[in-house]
Amino acid sequence: MATQLVDAPEAQSPLGRPGPIVELALTLPIFILYHIGVVFLDVRNATDWVTGPLLRFANGDRLAYVGLTLVLGGAFAVVLGLAGKGTTFRGSRFIQAIVEGTLLAIVMRLAGGFAVSRVFAGAASGPLNAGMFTNVVMSLGAGFYEEIAFRVILFGLGAKLWVKLFAGATMGVISGVRPAIGIKSILILTLWALACAVAFSGVHYVGSLGEAFEARSFLYRAVLGIVLTLIYLTRGFATAVWAHAIYDVWVLAL
Repeated sequence: MATQLVDAPEAQSPLGRPGPIVELALTLPIFILYHIGVVFLDVRNATDWVTGPLLRFANGDRLAYVGLTLVLGGAFAVVLGLAGKGTTFRGSRFIQAIVEGTLLAIVMRLAGGFAVSRVFAGAASGPLNAGMFTNVVMSLGAGFYEEIAFRVILFGLGAKLWVKLFAGATMGVISGVRPAIGIKSILILTLWALACAVAFSGVHYVGSLGEAFEARSFLYRAVLGIVLTLIYLTRGFATAVWAHAIYDVWVLAL
């Protein structure tokens, strides 16, 4: 009989994770703060597909853009509230996500530093040479958009496809998975997580904002990608977003 990795309702989640509607709602503050701040910068996150169209819709008027961002955020909140009617959502979940994100950001830093110190003599590159406001805003954008791109779309959809093709099992993309899974599914998830971590690290060296390649920073980011994938799998999308954003604020801005 094929192993089943199925979406579990929030009340029955064996890992204590909320459902996808609540997961998205928990990331709204990061989404809104990033989009309010990024319009005043000359750069934006490479995976940000909202700012450009929204700014064009506002005819380049930054104040109008900010107003549209707040309206969009409010609309999302209403839609998520209506879609999630009947699900368990408490304000304490925001506190839980922030606390977990902070603790896991420390784990990310320790894991990346340990890996680099074991392979190379010395630490990875330091923070970007940019102002604190820029670094904070870009950190929020990285937390939200990179988790959508690399954890939800690349890893989540990819894992769903590979597990279905090679293990005959099904799994969710955002909501929880049951911990009792087959060896074949675990192997597929592990290999795909490693591939996605390499892609996550490599994307930081391409494009107009890409850094010069350095083996130490590449390994460091790849380890961060693995840790974020584990967070996404075990604690959910919202916790991964908060952990990523808090980590980047800590490293880049502080």
